Order: sequence, then C-alpha cells, then structure tokens
Amino acid sequence: MTRMKPVDVVIVGFGWTGAILGMELAEEGVNVLALERGSYQDTSPDWIYPNIADELAYGIRGKLFQPLSRETVTIRHALSETAVPYRQYGSFLFGNNVGGAGTHWNGQHYRPSPEDMAFESHIRQRYGAKFMPSDMQIQDYGVSYDELEPFLDQFEYLCGTSGQAGNLNGTIQDGGNPFEGVRKRAYPNPPVATTYGAQLFADAAKSLGHHPFPQPASNASRPYTNPYGVRLGPCNLCGYCERFGCYMYSKASPQTTILPVLMRRSNFELRTNSHVIKVNLDSTGKKATGVTYIDAQGREVEQPADLVIVAAFQMHNVRLMLLSGIGTPYDPNTGKGVIGKNYAYQMMSSMSLFFDQDTHINPFIGAGAGGSQIVDEFNSDHFDHGPYGFVGGAYILGGQTGGRPIQQLAVPPGTPGWGSAWKRAARDSYRHTLSMQTHGSVMAYRDRYLDLDPTYKDAYGQPLLRITFDWHDNEYKMSRYVTDRMLEIAGALNPKPKQQSVTIRQSGDHYDIRQYQTTHTTGGVIMGKDPQTSALNRFQQSWDVPNVFVTGASAFPQNLGYNPTGLIGGLTYWAAKAIRETYLKNPGPMVQS
Repeated sequence: MTRMKPVDVVIVGFGWTGAILGMELAEEGVNVLALERGSYQDTSPDWIYPNIADELAYGIRGKLFQPLSRETVTIRHALSETAVPYRQYGSFLFGNNVGGAGTHWNGQHYRPSPEDMAFESHIRQRYGAKFMPSDMQIQDYGVSYDELEPFLDQFEYLCGTSGQAGNLNGTIQDGGNPFEGVRKRAYPNPPVATTYGAQLFADAAKSLGHHPFPQPASNASRPYTNPYGVRLGPCNLCGYCERFGCYMYSKASPQTTILPVLMRRSNFELRTNSHVIKVNLDSTGKKATGVTYIDAQGREVEQPADLVIVAAFQMHNVRLMLLSGIGTPYDPNTGKGVIGKNYAYQMMSSMSLFFDQDTHINPFIGAGAGGSQIVDEFNSDHFDHGPYGFVGGAYILGGQTGGRPIQQLAVPPGTPGWGSAWKRAARDSYRHTLSMQTHGSVMAYRDRYLDLDPTYKDAYGQPLLRITFDWHDNEYKMSRYVTDRMLEIAGALNPKPKQQSVTIRQSGDHYDIRQYQTTHTTGGVIMGKDPQTSALNRFQQSWDVPNVFVTGASAFPQNLGYNPTGLIGGLTYWAAKAIRETYLKNPGPMVQS
C-alpha cells in the first residue's frame, strides 16, 4: 500500500459541501486535500452548447450519473424481505464526478421553516405526544432556525439566489412567502421572470385566498458576482436544468460559484479518480488517522490526515461510516444504534392540465426553479393539523421546468401509447399543457433505515448499502390532503373538462423505485442533542470520533417538505464556522456528551 504525505484536512467527496468546506478551510490557512471518486468536469468544455442540450445522453442515459454497474444500492420494503439491487435509474439519481449532484440539480433553493429545525419538540408541544404514531421517531436538529439564519443567508449569496423575501426583519412583504422564517436581508437577486403558465396558476391560487410567490431559484435572474468574486450570467430559461450542466453559467453549482477561486489556492489540492473505501482509526477507535482510497490504477493508497470530513452524497456518507466502524449501526428490532437510522425520502403528487389551442403555455420556456409559483399554506406546520391526523405537509408548485420532448411531454388521459393517435395528441397538447405538483415531507420511522447488504458487493468487494423503506399511513394522509388543495386550484384554472391527469400514491401502494420523484434522500447519519439517538452533534461532528465531521442530507433527522439543498448549504457553513473558530484552535468534542 502506498502511504502519502500527511495533510491537515482530507475531504471525502467534492460536491456542494466538499467545495464549501474546501474553500472555508483553505481560507483558514490549513492544508486541504479533497478526494473525488469521479473525474474533473467544468462548464467548459464539458457542458458547452449545443452538446449539453442532448436529452437522450443526459436526461435518459444519465451521462452525469454514477455508473450503477460498479456501485449501487439494494432495496426492500420490509425487514422480512430480501433486498434486490437498483440496476437502472428510476426513483433517485446519484451524481458523479466533480460537483456531484450539485451539477445536475434544478436550483430550487428553500430555507426550512423555523419549526422544521425543532420538529419533534414543536409537534409534541402543539399537539401532544400521542398525536404522533408510536413507530414515528422524528427528532430535533439541535440547532435553531435563528442560529442558522446567517448561514442560510451566506449560502444564498454564494449561489446568487433569485427570489422575493416574505418576512424581512419581521415585516411581511407583499409578493413573498408569508410563512417563511425571519430573514435579515433580501435575496441577492430578484425573482426569475414568471412564465405564463405559472402566472395562470398564481392567479387561480389567489382567487382561492392563497398567497403564491415566486419559487426561490439558484438560477440567476441577472448578472451577479458572489462574495468570492465569481460571476454568474442571467438565466435564459432554456429548459435544460435538471440532469444537465448549465452552459449559461447561470445555475449555481460548485463550478460556477467556488471552484474558479478555490482551485487557485496553493494550500488546496483535488485528487480525482480517488475512491475512498474507509476512514482509518487508531487503536482506540476514537480518533481518525486519515482514509484509504483506491486510485485510478487500482492501487490502495493511505492518506494520513488530522481531520476527516465525509462530504459525499447522503447514501455514500452512511455507507462509509458503516464500512469504517464509526458509530453503532442502527438495529430496527431494538431501536438502538445510530448509523443508518431515520432514512426518509419524499412524497409527491403531480398533475397535467390541458387547455384549448388559444391558451399558449409554451412549456419549452422554463428553468429548473425560476419562473414557477409556489403555494406554501399546507407545508410544514403552517396550518392546524389537529383535525386531519397527520404530521408534515407539502408545498404546491405551478409552472414548468422545461418542455423537453422525451421526459416532459404529457398527453391527455386515454391517449394510446403510440401510433397516429398519440402523435396527434402530442401535437395538439404540447404547447397547451400546464404542470402542477405537491412536494411533501416524509417522517422517520423505526422500520425505515439503512445498513450493509449481507449478499451484494461493489466492484471493490465491499458490501452495498441496503435500503429498507416503504410509505406509511401518515404520508398517504398528508399527500391526499394537499393534493385535494391542488385540485381546487386546478378547478379554478378551468382546463379542458375531463382531460387532467393526476398521479398520487394511494394508501396501500408500495414505494416504487422505477418512478422518479426526487433525489432528496435523507438521514442515516443524523445530527441531534443526544449521542444515544444521533450520530452527530449540532456542528455535524461525530460523537464517537471527534475529528470526523459528516455533512449533507445524511444529517437530517426526517425529511422536510422543501428541497434540501438550501438547508444543506446553511448547515455546512454553520459547521465550517465552528471548525474554523473552535475546533482548529482546540481539537476535540465541541459538545460534551
């Protein structure tokens, strides 16, 4: 085995959180090494136009995704079942190469609601402990919204987020989200221009007494220079966001916000094609000594480091902690252990509305987040849940992210799947179709978790990560309630009668890995107040091995209704400040257990 020269900090994974921490710690003057399993990629030459506008290569064949033939996960619905490998992308998408999923996200950039950060305490206080099912095990984060607000703001200004403030220093602002937590300053950019379909949705929502607002978008609405001095260009609503890199330098990603500055730092190094297989521990098991990775030639390499930051995708973080023996693996039978605990996903519903030929929605005009309108009345705990018997909620979105001809073409119900009738329906409907969806939370449960598969292994002979997950009654009730509110808005839009299609998960439907929803998988290395019930303290520092920090959505104790990236970025800057100002000066636990 080759042994490399020691470094101060080694970062495993180089997506959003790895890039942020690389920049923050390099600024502190320590030597930082980032290890990325994939290759280097950047806006130019990798995503130049017109090459990137290839839906078959990127949207269908997943050119930016991790090859599942080398490493995947296995999935089952219940403890009594045998898990099977995830061989073809469906439900969620693993990023690959530099930037990870931060290169192909949509740019939907939300903050959590204040109650989301202390969700278990909030629900218990407002509704009582018996309101939650006995097998639901939601938890608080251990950090409040007010503490996190400056760091949520910092990430928005890094990304050049476009939006309309709804609660500015305690004053509700017209046109923004009246349910959001207090923000100290406005978004760095105004909202992206609203598309016609989104405006129709907003008008219908207003007619029912709702408060629609522009979706917060890390798609820049105008030329912008972020605090690191990196420049973004204005979004042109080309419709190629999710699953694609942005050729306009408009969508925030590590490449468009951080790397132009970080890659020039003399105390920062990036090694690509370096697949980390283990965090190494000393003889006590209480201190990390570095990591072991496999390089491009297939050789095992030991990289010593004083501080290890696990900053890969959520599922990869969980797997690496399990493979490294850091923390006690979660046991669903006893409810004990913390690594793999509280896995959650998202519950969505969607619909397509079809209009007459004189209503021109033109779905090809779209951005990943910009141009859409949101109704947030039924998300989080923004309404009284008492009469309805469920926890959590969802926002309702109206608008379009694009009109790509393969994945984003909708036809009315009853249309044949092929042939001349399908062609006529596609021709007649394409420009006159409006999409709506609900984007909902999923709670954590005792029998929903992650562990190492006893049978299947990856290309390096290591066990795959096993997912045990299915829907619970709470989420069926939540989705049904919010979907009914979406249907009320749809009715106010007056589409063609009997030509709207609705997709909703009904009670008894199993989780289906073939159907894409989001890549918003959470949990498994959760943060909290108590080492008996969480893997990380409030600064995302391991309770068991204090010189290991774990960032990303793996820290979420349950899944909120919002897209997770805004909270991920805020938590990363929160942890970075603690590492810079406290840990580096006095290495050790920053919270006493």
